[in-house]
Amino acid sequence: MTAGGGGNWEFQYYTNNRSNSYTKNGNLYIKPTLTSDKYGESFLSSGVLSLWGASPADICTGNKFWGCERTGSSSNYLNPIQSARLRTVKSFSFKYGRVEVSAKMPTGDWLWPAIWLLPKHEYYGGWPASGEIDMVESRGNLYLKDASGQNVGVQQVGSTLHWGPFWPYNAWPKTHATKNLDSGTFGSKFHKYVLEWTENGIKCSIDDDLILSVNPPNGFWDYGNFAKEAPGVENPWEHGSRLAPFDKEFYLIMNVAVGGTAYFSDSFTNSPDPKPWLNNSPTAAKDFWLGKNSWYPTWKGEDAAMQVDYVKVWQY
Repeated sequence: MTAGGGGNWEFQYYTNNRSNSYTKNGNLYIKPTLTSDKYGESFLSSGVLSLWGASPADICTGNKFWGCERTGSSSNYLNPIQSARLRTVKSFSFKYGRVEVSAKMPTGDWLWPAIWLLPKHEYYGGWPASGEIDMVESRGNLYLKDASGQNVGVQQVGSTLHWGPFWPYNAWPKTHATKNLDSGTFGSKFHKYVLEWTENGIKCSIDDDLILSVNPPNGFWDYGNFAKEAPGVENPWEHGSRLAPFDKEFYLIMNVAVGGTAYFSDSFTNSPDPKPWLNNSPTAAKDFWLGKNSWYPTWKGEDAAMQVDYVKVWQY
């Protein structure tokens, strides 16, 4: 439970509620809903969203970026979307293995589903020094294109590794890949997403098609050219293995985020309605909410949920 948004100022807050995470016919559903459905629309501009909790089962999981309590105002709206994030941080973590997930991505404008991994302990330091593995991310829009005209909505998924000595030295562009479908979308049926993680490297594949293979011969410090890019900064992985920071235990996360000020570039074009906020706007959440009539009709019931058939992990 948190409203923090991981530094991306996403428009959802995560909560434990069966409206947002539930099982049905053997599948897990992670479905975003409107905060106003629970609290009323006026709550967004005048309410207090408190997620502190009172017992071990409902304590807020992230206070950073005002994640446990926020107060709405006429310009600074509270998170207008309620969603879910499932983590194995307290139940399961592993180092090296194969993760296989069968999932259907959500369809709907500005939805941001993800299946990913974070380190159990920040052994090498705060993000991104201890690494992040994004098995799959997608954007729910049906008609979203980048400046080159390529569809970057639900016809595309991506896999990414985040790593660097500290923020903003995050060399993720060197370890990022995408896959586009020639027909159909990743939200129209289930697809198989696989992470192969060994002491020799990391590979991500989709429907047995390898899209990302990372095997830095001299380690990630040299691969990121940080001696030049971050002069004077010490190598946090100097005493780790060649694969550091990806040589410690990680845990699994599955969530559906919405919007935010990073993942949906202002350079993208959306049809038929443009993106209703700018990433540098101080009123981004309010602008998004006021554009509800353009995006909410694209969230069609459970098609707006990420659906997961199974998650399998083999530890090496």
